[in-house]
Order: sequence, then C-alpha cells, then structure tokens
Amino acid sequence: MKGSLLQQIDQAVRHLLPVGMVLLLILIDALPSRLPGFAAVVPLLPLIGVYYWSIYRPDLMPPALAFGLGLLNDVIAGMPLGVSSLVYLLAQGMTSSQRRFFHGKPFRIAWWGFGLVSGGAFTLQWLLVSLLLGHTLEPRAVMFEFLMTLSFYPLLSWLFARTQLALLRTV
Repeated sequence: MKGSLLQQIDQAVRHLLPVGMVLLLILIDALPSRLPGFAAVVPLLPLIGVYYWSIYRPDLMPPALAFGLGLLNDVIAGMPLGVSSLVYLLAQGMTSSQRRFFHGKPFRIAWWGFGLVSGGAFTLQWLLVSLLLGHTLEPRAVMFEFLMTLSFYPLLSWLFARTQLALLRTV
C-alpha cells in the first residue's frame, strides 16, 4: 500500500509538470525589467507551453486548464480579464485539433505551426485589447512581441521535450 501511495503521488506530480512549467513562464513574463519599453513587448512565453503540451501531451493540457492559465495570466499581467483565456483556449483548441498533423513531424513543421497559431493569437489579442481599451495598440510593438515569442520557441520546446522524455514517459 505504501509503495502504491508513493507511486500515485509521483504520477500526480509528473502530471502537474506541464501546468507548472506554463505557470513559471507566466511568472517570468511578469518579472519587471530595467529595459525601457520592454514591458510593452514581452514575449508571450506561456503560449509556447500551451501549444507544445497541446500537441505532445493533450491529456495534460485540456481546454479548461488552458482557459484557467489564461485567466491567471490576465490577473498577473494586468491585462483585461478574459483576453488571454480566450487566446489560450483557442490556441489549445486549434493545436489539439491538428495534433495528428504536427505530432511526429520534424521540428521545423512544429515551429511553422507555432508561427501560424501564435500569429492568429497575437492578432486576436491585439484586436481584443484595442477594443477593450478604446484605442489601437501600436502594431509594430505587437509584431516585435510576436517575433520575440517565435524566436523563443526552439529553446522552450527543447526544454519541454527534455522534460517529457525524462519525467513524463512513464506517465
């Protein structure tokens, strides 16, 4: 019984790794920076986690979790409530619906897919925030934020893949 309980705890902790990693990315995004103007163009790192886990472990990134992570991101980042929730939920849905296409393909295909999903996500976020705030956000800043996020994808997907191979393969 004791071994069984420890195995259940171990499995539960392993199941929490993807959400924990996305939570960490939300916190990293919220860290203050001394770079002038950087807060306006912080890469949307949590979106990378939602995309990655929706392809490779969709059981650990269900729609309700993506929605909750987005809500938490809005609260922490000071965004209008619900914007990130909708963006993450749609990204999770689009990605998991195309999972068969992306899973098992070369890295460049997954990166290309992330570019498409994140491009749509940034466009939607820009439109929603502009509407909710009553003025148009600077499109160049949003484009720069998109490009920064896209450039972080290889590093974070490598980290997620290593985590998945080392800790989640037995789950």
